[in-house]
Amino acid sequence: RGIYLCGHSAGAQLAAMVLSTDWTEYGVVPDIKGAVLVSGVYDLEPILDTYVNDVLNMSREVAQRNSPLRCVAPAAPAACEVLVAVAQHDSPEFRRQSQEYGQALRAAGWSVSMLDLAGVDHFDIIEKLSEESYVLTQVGAEPPSSL
Repeated sequence: RGIYLCGHSAGAQLAAMVLSTDWTEYGVVPDIKGAVLVSGVYDLEPILDTYVNDVLNMSREVAQRNSPLRCVAPAAPAACEVLVAVAQHDSPEFRRQSQEYGQALRAAGWSVSMLDLAGVDHFDIIEKLSEESYVLTQVGAEPPSSL
Protein backbone atom coordinates (compact mmCIF):
# COMPACT_ATOMS: atom_id res chain seq x y z
CA ARG A 1 0.00 0.00 0.00
CA GLY A 2 1.07 3.56 -0.62
CA ILE A 3 2.96 5.24 -3.42
CA TYR A 4 6.60 5.86 -4.20
CA LEU A 5 7.68 8.96 -6.07
CA CYS A 6 10.55 8.94 -8.52
CA GLY A 7 11.64 11.67 -10.88
CA HIS A 8 14.64 12.73 -12.92
CA SER A 9 15.67 16.33 -13.65
CA ALA A 10 12.43 18.34 -14.01
CA GLY A 11 10.57 15.20 -12.89
CA ALA A 12 12.52 15.30 -9.62
CA GLN A 13 11.40 18.92 -9.22
CA LEU A 14 7.78 17.82 -9.64
CA ALA A 15 8.17 14.94 -7.17
CA ALA A 16 9.86 17.29 -4.68
CA MET A 17 6.95 19.72 -5.01
CA VAL A 18 4.59 16.86 -4.11
CA LEU A 19 6.60 16.45 -0.89
CA SER A 20 6.29 20.20 -0.21
CA THR A 21 2.52 20.32 -0.69
CA ASP A 22 0.26 20.84 2.32
CA TRP A 23 -2.25 18.18 1.35
CA THR A 24 -4.58 19.02 4.25
CA GLU A 25 -5.60 22.12 2.26
CA TYR A 26 -7.10 19.70 -0.25
CA GLY A 27 -8.62 17.34 2.30
CA VAL A 28 -6.27 14.52 1.32
CA VAL A 29 -3.60 12.56 3.13
CA PRO A 30 -1.51 10.79 0.47
CA ASP A 31 0.23 7.62 1.60
CA ILE A 32 3.69 8.44 0.23
CA LYS A 33 6.12 5.70 1.26
CA GLY A 34 9.30 7.06 -0.29
CA ALA A 35 10.83 9.32 -2.90
CA VAL A 36 13.81 8.86 -5.22
CA LEU A 37 14.89 12.18 -6.69
CA VAL A 38 17.52 11.93 -9.43
CA SER A 39 19.62 14.86 -10.71
CA GLY A 40 16.84 17.26 -9.89
CA VAL A 41 16.20 20.93 -10.48
CA TYR A 42 15.38 22.25 -7.00
CA ASP A 43 15.99 25.97 -7.58
CA LEU A 44 14.42 27.43 -10.72
CA GLU A 45 15.88 30.94 -10.42
CA PRO A 46 19.13 30.13 -12.28
CA ILE A 47 16.98 29.13 -15.26
CA LEU A 48 15.54 32.65 -15.58
CA ASP A 49 18.50 33.97 -17.57
CA THR A 50 18.93 30.92 -19.83
CA TYR A 51 17.45 29.83 -23.15
CA VAL A 52 15.21 27.38 -21.25
CA ASN A 53 13.19 30.32 -19.94
CA ASP A 54 12.64 31.61 -23.50
CA VAL A 55 9.88 29.01 -23.79
CA LEU A 56 8.79 28.91 -20.12
CA ASN A 57 8.72 32.68 -19.68
CA MET A 58 8.88 32.34 -15.87
CA SER A 59 8.90 35.39 -13.68
CA ARG A 60 11.10 35.49 -10.58
CA GLU A 61 8.00 35.04 -8.41
CA VAL A 62 6.91 31.94 -10.35
CA ALA A 63 10.44 30.49 -10.21
CA GLN A 64 10.61 31.02 -6.44
CA ARG A 65 7.13 29.59 -5.81
CA ASN A 66 7.97 26.45 -7.80
CA SER A 67 11.45 25.85 -6.41
CA PRO A 68 11.44 22.94 -3.93
CA LEU A 69 14.56 24.35 -2.28
CA ARG A 70 12.55 27.44 -1.29
CA CYS A 71 9.49 25.63 0.05
CA VAL A 72 10.72 22.65 2.06
CA ALA A 73 7.91 21.56 4.36
CA PRO A 74 8.69 20.38 7.89
CA ALA A 75 8.65 16.61 8.04
CA ALA A 76 5.39 15.19 9.36
CA PRO A 77 5.62 12.41 11.96
CA ALA A 78 5.03 9.79 9.24
CA ALA A 79 7.16 11.50 6.57
CA CYS A 80 8.62 9.22 3.94
CA GLU A 81 12.28 8.52 3.35
CA VAL A 82 13.90 10.51 0.54
CA LEU A 83 16.85 9.53 -1.62
CA VAL A 84 18.54 12.42 -3.44
CA ALA A 85 20.85 11.08 -6.16
CA VAL A 86 23.19 13.08 -8.38
CA ALA A 87 25.57 12.10 -11.16
CA GLN A 88 29.33 12.59 -10.85
CA HIS A 89 29.36 14.30 -14.25
CA ASP A 90 26.24 16.41 -13.73
CA SER A 91 26.86 20.13 -14.10
CA PRO A 92 28.12 21.97 -11.01
CA GLU A 93 24.66 23.59 -10.74
CA PHE A 94 22.81 20.25 -10.60
CA ARG A 95 25.34 19.00 -8.03
CA ARG A 96 24.98 22.16 -5.91
CA GLN A 97 21.20 22.05 -5.98
CA SER A 98 21.08 18.35 -5.05
CA GLN A 99 23.42 18.90 -2.11
CA GLU A 100 21.55 21.98 -0.86
CA TYR A 101 18.13 20.37 -1.26
CA GLY A 102 19.21 17.26 0.65
CA GLN A 103 20.60 19.46 3.43
CA ALA A 104 17.41 21.55 3.54
CA LEU A 105 15.27 18.41 3.84
CA ARG A 106 17.45 17.12 6.69
CA ALA A 107 17.25 20.48 8.47
CA ALA A 108 13.44 20.23 8.23
CA GLY A 109 13.48 16.80 9.89
CA TRP A 110 13.22 14.53 6.84
CA SER A 111 15.05 11.21 6.65
CA VAL A 112 17.38 11.75 3.68
CA SER A 113 20.00 9.62 1.98
CA MET A 114 22.38 11.22 -0.49
CA LEU A 115 23.85 9.21 -3.36
CA ASP A 116 26.64 10.55 -5.59
CA LEU A 117 26.88 8.14 -8.52
CA ALA A 118 30.35 7.78 -10.03
CA GLY A 119 30.98 7.51 -13.74
CA VAL A 120 27.59 8.75 -14.97
CA ASP A 121 26.25 12.01 -16.37
CA HIS A 122 22.85 13.72 -16.32
CA PHE A 123 21.39 11.38 -18.91
CA ASP A 124 22.91 7.96 -18.30
CA ILE A 125 22.24 8.22 -14.55
CA ILE A 126 18.63 7.44 -15.43
CA GLU A 127 19.16 5.46 -18.66
CA LYS A 128 21.09 2.80 -16.72
CA LEU A 129 17.91 1.84 -14.83
CA SER A 130 17.49 -0.88 -17.47
CA GLU A 131 20.53 -2.66 -15.98
CA GLU A 132 19.67 -5.04 -13.13
CA SER A 133 23.01 -4.54 -11.37
CA TYR A 134 22.86 -0.71 -11.44
CA VAL A 135 22.73 0.84 -7.96
CA LEU A 136 19.54 2.87 -8.61
CA THR A 137 17.81 -0.22 -10.00
CA GLN A 138 18.80 -2.07 -6.83
CA VAL A 139 17.49 0.77 -4.63
CA GLY A 140 14.13 0.46 -6.36
CA ALA A 141 14.06 -3.27 -5.64
CA GLU A 142 14.86 -2.93 -1.92
CA PRO A 143 12.33 -2.42 0.86
CA PRO A 144 11.82 1.24 1.85
CA SER A 145 13.58 0.93 5.21
CA SER A 146 16.87 0.24 3.45
CA LEU A 147 17.03 3.57 1.57
